[in-house]
Amino acid sequence: MTSVNSNEIEMSDLLQLAVDEEASDLHLTVDSPPVMRIHGALQALDSNLLRPEDTERLMKSITSPEHQQRLREFGGSDFGFGFGTAARFRVSIFKAKGNIGIVLRLIPSRFLNLDDIGLPPQVKELLFRPRGLILVTGPTGSGKSTTLASMVNVINIERDAHIITIEDPIEYYHTHKKSLIMQREVGVDVPSFKEALKRALRQDPDVILVGEMRDLETMEAAITAAETGHLVFATLHTTGAARTVDRIVDAFPADQQEQIRTQLSVGIVAVISQLLLPRQDRPGRIAAFEVMISTPSIQALIRDNKTYRITSDIQTGAKYGMMTLDAHLMSLYDAGLIQYEDLITKAQDPSAIVQHLEEIAKTRK
Repeated sequence: MTSVNSNEIEMSDLLQLAVDEEASDLHLTVDSPPVMRIHGALQALDSNLLRPEDTERLMKSITSPEHQQRLREFGGSDFGFGFGTAARFRVSIFKAKGNIGIVLRLIPSRFLNLDDIGLPPQVKELLFRPRGLILVTGPTGSGKSTTLASMVNVINIERDAHIITIEDPIEYYHTHKKSLIMQREVGVDVPSFKEALKRALRQDPDVILVGEMRDLETMEAAITAAETGHLVFATLHTTGAARTVDRIVDAFPADQQEQIRTQLSVGIVAVISQLLLPRQDRPGRIAAFEVMISTPSIQALIRDNKTYRITSDIQTGAKYGMMTLDAHLMSLYDAGLIQYEDLITKAQDPSAIVQHLEEIAKTRK
């Protein structure tokens, strides 16, 4: 790993190194050298340990007085900023053991097309729906923001639409193309997701992107917006379509859950769950997906509280562009793109995967 002198280290040098090394994240914390996450693995720079005065100086070099005030008052703050024309970064500053820490997420400078991401072609057709809710789910760092930004970019290029995004912070910057696009940052342009969604419905939108459905009010507003003639995109930290539906329903009081199931059964267009895995064939990472696209059968399962049967419908819904996470993981493994360990540890039903591989091995003998 590249050597740097911590006594002379500048934030611009670290950011340029992160861009050059194609790092996804840069960690700056006291009593550790700078650390970059490259292709999913943490790699420390050959450097002296950072001191409290180092992380404070580096933080101040990129942080506005307003965010420094939030750090003092609340112990942390998040924001995005541009590193010249080379890249954008999403930044989280925080306190730990009384010292300042910084984590910077590198946001790619170009939009991927849906084929590059690995989504089936039927997903693009969903972007031309007049209304409904499309959820992109997965753990932190799974590429949800990249997938959403790519979808919005397709709409921006190919549709005559008014797009409003609500983000915290803004990551990818979009410019007006065939569509008119307005990006609002929570904490800068509007106080909360809930308030931004409420206002968005009065601003003649066709498409609304909600960076994250964090609370009950935001979920409720997003579902209502999808019902009332808007195409709504949102994210959740869940894995799998069934768990995503259950997570939303369970967020509501018991006396509202039947109504929410009915609203979701009509409103959900698709649930796309994704993970990022290290590639085996070359350096880099690759996405694995589960794709559920709403059908009358799936609508009935959601309405009747039988989400445990959704996976079965996904397994038989290939003609609609559906695929289970385990099936996609198997296809990546068969193609030599991911390792066996990742196949097993990320599968939703690892025992079924092992049994399937054993049966294949028997037939080859």
